[in-house]
Amino acid sequence: MAQKSVRWPPYVRVAPWLLIVGGLVWNSLDPSDYWGDPLLAAAAVLSGALLTLRDTLAVGVANVTGILVLSLRDGSLGTQDGYLELVNTAFAAVLGVGVNLVVARHGRRLARVRSVAEAAQRAVLPEPPRWVAGLEVAACYRAAQDEALIGGDAYALQDTPYGVRVLIADVRGKGLHAVGAVSVLLGVFREDAHREPDLAALADALERTLARESAALGEELRLEGFITALLVEFPPGEAVARTLDCGHPGPYLLGDGGPTVSRWDAADPGLPLGMGVLGVARPEVETRAFPPGCTLLLVTDGVTEARDAAGEFYDPVQGLAPLGPFAGPREAVDALVADVARWTGGPRDDDMAVLAVSRRGDAAGVGEPVRAGAESDR
Repeated sequence: MAQKSVRWPPYVRVAPWLLIVGGLVWNSLDPSDYWGDPLLAAAAVLSGALLTLRDTLAVGVANVTGILVLSLRDGSLGTQDGYLELVNTAFAAVLGVGVNLVVARHGRRLARVRSVAEAAQRAVLPEPPRWVAGLEVAACYRAAQDEALIGGDAYALQDTPYGVRVLIADVRGKGLHAVGAVSVLLGVFREDAHREPDLAALADALERTLARESAALGEELRLEGFITALLVEFPPGEAVARTLDCGHPGPYLLGDGGPTVSRWDAADPGLPLGMGVLGVARPEVETRAFPPGCTLLLVTDGVTEARDAAGEFYDPVQGLAPLGPFAGPREAVDALVADVARWTGGPRDDDMAVLAVSRRGDAAGVGEPVRAGAESDR
């Protein structure tokens, strides 16, 4: 199977041919010392590592043909040095083909691993429905590394008797432990979101399950493992949103009909999930107006802690305001992801999850606090 890397820019295809031209010209100007031979060998190996099998074979044939023509011109084809140079050139061509076959084999193996990872991600972190109880939804997940499709960031959305409930979370750490914690967290949320009457009770249920699961882990994970989380509830028939922050970055409200962006910082962000053993009381649920036409954008710290070349953190308020207004949550999510990529200019240090919810209809209001502890009034 032909192997072609998609990671390299198009001009890489030209590099082996430039090396061939340089090597043959050098050999033609100084045929006695064969100083151009290393360039020919580098062309063969480079094409094998970066180009397709067909290109690698073409480079090898060009190398051998070029040396053969120079040997005939110089009359060295029948000599020991001429044969040796021809054999060395042919060996470099064969080596390039071997490198290409090895790269292709590992590429196929990586493709199989990625397909399994994609299936696991879809199972653990499925794409939310576009419409839920009058709310339009969009989400995006980006791993810090392209090869690592699953990480410790998570989101979930459930339509419950108490309204649509949303979770976005960030598990401390990476690897299989983080993936396992995400799986447990989302499973408990999807079950208890239907059962618990308020967000505080839901957070307590998540806390209890995580404490029970952590009992089987090592001491370091028990003491240092925690999950920052943000719970949001959109009650039916009310143009409000209730939030409970467990040490997570606050959401962002994108205004209706204009490029206004504001952050909903919690009065008390509270402790992350998994730190209930400290005995700190959970903060009160906050209720804010969430009028129709507005979009609430939930993010993980892969967004808020993204840095540019100068080490400055990305600010969604400053980054998104010039890009709005947005037609809907999908446009807002895509704009944010693209702007973070522009800001960092390269690989990120952390996974990034984004979930946007828009309310449709006609109403008035602004994203200011209405009252706190509304859940206790039920």
